[in-house]
Amino acid sequence: MNGDETVYTHGHDESVLRNHRWRTAENSAGYLLPHLRAGMTLLDVGCGPGTITADLAGLVAPGVVTAVEVNDEALSLARNEFAKRGVPNVLTVVSDVHALDFPDDSFDVVHAHQVLQHVGDPVQALREMKRVCRPGGIVAARDADYGTFTWFPPTPELDEWLTLYNSIARANGGEPDAGRRLRGWAHEAGLADVVNTASTWCFSSDEDREWWGVSWADRSLQSHYADRALELGLATVADLERIAAGWRSWVREDDGWFALLHSEILCRV
Repeated sequence: MNGDETVYTHGHDESVLRNHRWRTAENSAGYLLPHLRAGMTLLDVGCGPGTITADLAGLVAPGVVTAVEVNDEALSLARNEFAKRGVPNVLTVVSDVHALDFPDDSFDVVHAHQVLQHVGDPVQALREMKRVCRPGGIVAARDADYGTFTWFPPTPELDEWLTLYNSIARANGGEPDAGRRLRGWAHEAGLADVVNTASTWCFSSDEDREWWGVSWADRSLQSHYADRALELGLATVADLERIAAGWRSWVREDDGWFALLHSEILCRV
């Protein structure tokens, strides 16, 4: 991710990390897993708290995974995860996806999960991912598409939340509807062999609704996203409190259901 041109919408507050640490290679990179094998070198761009990265490291061991974040503060979250799990085959590097600090043809696989929606120039990011990938290797990316988010029952506060999120993300220099654009961005970046698929997350059980809805209720009040809403004048404290209450009301709906679509690209270099 680019720290100069964009502002990371979610931030790294505990309310956000609770959500992001739920992510695993299985639930977030399933499209890539059949293509991994032991001994591969892999670059994980925008690794976040490192839960997906640690899983990928286990799958390619004894190959080495290099985890990248835009600054040392963000990367420290992943380092803590790797230390907690005792993952031996991960290197950590501070770098900007728009200008990666690696030679050409350095990695067998270059991966990014929920990154391109937040960067200032996703096409340049993909060009860099392609540049550092070896011939015959794989560039892989997965991003949500907020325009596909849907839920039941109708909840006006969630409509308000989605409108607000889109406004903040775009004001921050990102593109919340990145999923539908991945294929086009890949072609523009010079990636010709592109397989484009889609997958979903769905939250409907009592446990899943609680986890997803309470996470967003908390994030609506205490997160960088909430701070930016106020800073940009896009919402008031009363607005954020109303949205948070709407999320908690949705959680209590026995028939509550929330689904969202992700787009995935698997590109042979």
